Amino acid sequence: MAVAMEELVAQTILQGADAMYGRFLDVTAGAQERFEDRDWKSVQKALKTRINFYDHHVGLVSQQLKTMLNRQHATRSFLMAVKAEYSRLLDGYPRYDIAESFFNSVYCRMFDHRNIRREKLFVNSSQGGRIPKYPTPLLKRYSSKTNLIQTIERILDDTPFTLNWVNKARDVHRIVEALQRQLGPQLTDEVTIDMVREPFFRNKAAYLIGRLDMANQIRPLVLPVLVNSNNELYVDACISDSDELSVIFGFARSYFMVYAPAPAAMVDFLSQLMPHKTPAQLYTAIGCQKHGKTELYREFLHHLESSDDKFIIAPGIKGMVMSVFTLPSYGFVFKIIKDRFAPQKDITHAVVKEKYRLVKEHDRVGRMADTLDYRNFIFPRSRFSQELIDELLEVAPSNIKLTAREVHIRHLYMERRMIPLNIYLEQADDDELRHVVQEYGDAIKQLAAANIFAGDMLFKNFGVSRHSRVIFYDYDEISYLTEVNFRHIPPPRFPEDEMAAEPWYSVGEFDVFPEEFRTFLLINPKIRALFEELHSDLFDADYWKGLQGNIEQGQFNDVFPYSEEYRFTKH
Repeated sequence: MAVAMEELVAQTILQGADAMYGRFLDVTAGAQERFEDRDWKSVQKALKTRINFYDHHVGLVSQQLKTMLNRQHATRSFLMAVKAEYSRLLDGYPRYDIAESFFNSVYCRMFDHRNIRREKLFVNSSQGGRIPKYPTPLLKRYSSKTNLIQTIERILDDTPFTLNWVNKARDVHRIVEALQRQLGPQLTDEVTIDMVREPFFRNKAAYLIGRLDMANQIRPLVLPVLVNSNNELYVDACISDSDELSVIFGFARSYFMVYAPAPAAMVDFLSQLMPHKTPAQLYTAIGCQKHGKTELYREFLHHLESSDDKFIIAPGIKGMVMSVFTLPSYGFVFKIIKDRFAPQKDITHAVVKEKYRLVKEHDRVGRMADTLDYRNFIFPRSRFSQELIDELLEVAPSNIKLTAREVHIRHLYMERRMIPLNIYLEQADDDELRHVVQEYGDAIKQLAAANIFAGDMLFKNFGVSRHSRVIFYDYDEISYLTEVNFRHIPPPRFPEDEMAAEPWYSVGEFDVFPEEFRTFLLINPKIRALFEELHSDLFDADYWKGLQGNIEQGQFNDVFPYSEEYRFTKH
């Protein structure tokens, strides 16, 4: 019997989703070998490779369907029949979540992001939040009724690592002592520990993640594992705090590599450990950022339905490249690229988009906010303030289409909302000021150590998160640190040189003079004094050249995504 075209199209899309996620898992499966080999350059390359699989396979399937179909198939009834058939194929399918997002992406690619309406896409899931079964059990359970030391030892013994431990007995005792200190009397003999069988890999660390099920509460258990220069393993910390785990899974971090053949089940477990994290955040954290976009859009629609405030221009100094707006009751901002940039911004739209892509594919070391970009985003016009509509029509008319009931934006970025650093500094007390200046300098240094030069380091381009971390979020001037030429300002030839309007020395396109940071960054005397005390090395070109040398030799500084207080002392 001939297969109906609707069924053939649905099967083709699902086969494409399978192929994409299969390659995603193949790269993920190599994370342990890269970790054990201490091959940090390959870690960064694998992250970029894995991100690009999705768009590549969407393109392949879209091209295949264009060959199969013709204009007569673009009817509403045909498209709805394809979606219905696809929904049927997803019944019992373990990765229905990823497959639904893949369907949406193929549809949008086929129709060039036009004619996007809810009924034709999986705006809401067809599976009602079903939690699929893992092909093998997701968790392994350990009971400590006999001896907590033996239980922790069994957990380390059951890891898949092939390297030897530096001193496993020492690590076991440190973990038990840390749990006793962190949990106190709550830690009884009746604790049950459930551990995810697969380690979570990111940058230079592997994380063993599970939960402590005690008589009166459930707490996370996180054991970061590192490998030393002798290729031996050691546990670096023990964490049982949900907020600390949230920071580890933060929006300014690179995506984890964890082998998850049924990601909905993994996300369901993680949400129990971090109840304040949304599904969008957790899917994105484990590398399923395209489905994270779908979940974020669903969360946004739900928020719209349960709120009534209006979208407004985001507080803070207006940018030269981006126009930013937000909904006061919502935790994200929306960024659109302006049609024309300020004269001092010698940059194109294509370059701006490429900078944002670079950030997504790079190690963000907890200091650059992740962004999710959307095409043809539709807002209810009644929720827009007139001031905002006027602003958007003035700065980006080519990106905006207005109807009587809707505001269509052809391309935008969504990003977590933070307090702009310049506004935070105006309101901070002395203790907050010291902390945030320390954070600001640390952010610049950690980005530099990861081969990112922020370029425009003005306070307005940084934000302060709910965990009081300073995060960079303006990317139009970033570059690789190794592309910058750091120079000392030459001494003046004559006394008159210092009074001249123009410098007495030549300045190349990629030249940067760190001594000048004092002048244009640190106008406030109190902030300048703190910065001089905490981060005076940032004014020295030799400091930056040293970081460049480390990067060129393949040395990447350690940036720990958890507090120093949780780390074990090294001997």
